Amino acid sequence: MTAIFQTGQPQEITDVLENRDARVALQQQLLTRYPDETLLAIKLNIPGPIKNNQQIKRLFTAGMQRFYDQLGAQTRHFHTLTQWDKPTGNELFITVELDPTAAKQLAVDFEDHDHLGRLFDVDVLRAGRERALSRSDFNLPVRKCLICNREAKDCARSRRHSVTELQARISEIYTTEFEPTGGR
Repeated sequence: MTAIFQTGQPQEITDVLENRDARVALQQQLLTRYPDETLLAIKLNIPGPIKNNQQIKRLFTAGMQRFYDQLGAQTRHFHTLTQWDKPTGNELFITVELDPTAAKQLAVDFEDHDHLGRLFDVDVLRAGRERALSRSDFNLPVRKCLICNREAKDCARSRRHSVTELQARISEIYTTEFEPTGGR
């Protein structure tokens, strides 16, 4: 199995928080510029201080290609506005001409059923709303833990799994995806 967290620039909590603030500011700008479209803000859920490196970017790129394929099956009207490749991670901002309900269902299907999609967080935003649409807004199932399949929020809140365990699971997914022989 390839250990994918051996390289990269370690991030401090302040780096992650500054990036979150920059993401929120960009989202607000994009929602103002495209008030009639649904905005998708897409990133990986990466635990620990290493948020980006060659392998993590490879996961992001491959996952985004799959998401684009699914999106293209739903609508031909989507536009990539901005892509970030920062030490805090890769992120993508897309507008789509889908109603928020259809966009959220597509996002949940990707997050829950695609092998790489399990690593992604696809936020669905619409002008006039103060926050991203949540699964509970549409009575959709809660997100499951990457390791034990319990509710992800419960595992995160209780710190049921260590960063090392989560990184090992992500490394397994990487190995399965890009080294089908198991790295042999």
